Amino acid sequence: MKPIKSKKHSRQFYIDWLRILLIFSVFLYHIGMYFNSWGWHVKNNITVTWLNKLMWFLHLWRMPLLFLVSGVGTYYALGHRTVKKYLNERFTRLFIPFIVGVITLVPVQVYIEKIDAYSSLGSFYLKMFDGIYPTGNFSWHHLWFILYLFLISLLISPFLNYLRSNRFNILKEQWGLLLQKPLALNLYLVLLIGSQAILRQWFPDSTHALYNDWAYFIYYTLFFIAGFVFITDQGLVKAIENQRRLYLIETVIATIFLFSISSLFTHQKLMDWLYGITGIIIGWSCGLAALGYTKKYFNKDSRWRKRLNEGIYPFYLLHQPVIIVLGYYFKNIELPVVTKMLVLISMSFFVVVLLYELFVKRFNILRVIFGMKKV
Repeated sequence: MKPIKSKKHSRQFYIDWLRILLIFSVFLYHIGMYFNSWGWHVKNNITVTWLNKLMWFLHLWRMPLLFLVSGVGTYYALGHRTVKKYLNERFTRLFIPFIVGVITLVPVQVYIEKIDAYSSLGSFYLKMFDGIYPTGNFSWHHLWFILYLFLISLLISPFLNYLRSNRFNILKEQWGLLLQKPLALNLYLVLLIGSQAILRQWFPDSTHALYNDWAYFIYYTLFFIAGFVFITDQGLVKAIENQRRLYLIETVIATIFLFSISSLFTHQKLMDWLYGITGIIIGWSCGLAALGYTKKYFNKDSRWRKRLNEGIYPFYLLHQPVIIVLGYYFKNIELPVVTKMLVLISMSFFVVVLLYELFVKRFNILRVIFGMKKV
């Protein structure tokens, strides 16, 4: 079956803006991990619990939505490429930055975390492959997102020609008529909840380690596929835009219920199920609400969009090691938590942007390493 030639689409500016905002939210989330009471690679000398619930809520939808947006971006980036060219592009843009990052960026983070056990970064490098993190040293830390995207790209590659075929487009149009009805996209929750009801029995925790993270890997894959298939249908996108308030209301109701579960129920297993199901509903409905609102108010171009969109991937790769290194040297400085938070945000952002502007974007070898196109 020959793939059809898709119609030329104008650039989806709102997808670019949403990706930029999501990556910046990841940056802020990792700033929060430095200050909240959860375990992390390096912590402030004073931690606070008031961040926990906010970050729990953010955790439920920011990464699923980022995978969904990545699915949309992949569809439009694919264009008329053959499967081979698509895989070559994914290898260059995802796998090379992942491998180089694992060798250069991640060891800095693990070294800082275990700095008392090593005399220098060089001595740590000699032990870099001694065991698997956290007991050992080898890890991919925040680059799990890049690895998962690459693996998802490999998984969908055998189906790309079908997904661009006349037969699938006809089927997609038929689905679209149904799914454009108010809140009809919630039908996808059956697949999301069903997959997790089965897989989280064996893989209950989000580990980012792949080999024991299959429930969440499938979960993120389903969001990616939803973006690739559904959010590239302009009729559906318009319906999401029109129904954005409904999905926002759904998110608010689900969030209120989520934070009420512990006071409404006492049976632990029931509570665990309700937390899981409600979290999935929030992840889906909040994502659709965010799509609807960005489509309504941010589907416009500007000179900043192109500049930020080009730099946001290197920003993602660099942000966590910068936060961890600065956090280590800032942790014993006596400042109020909010003041130190603002200082760490400002300094980390400044250092990442400086590294990007002075080095990454100026040299083609670094541009390739950081997933950018040559100039």
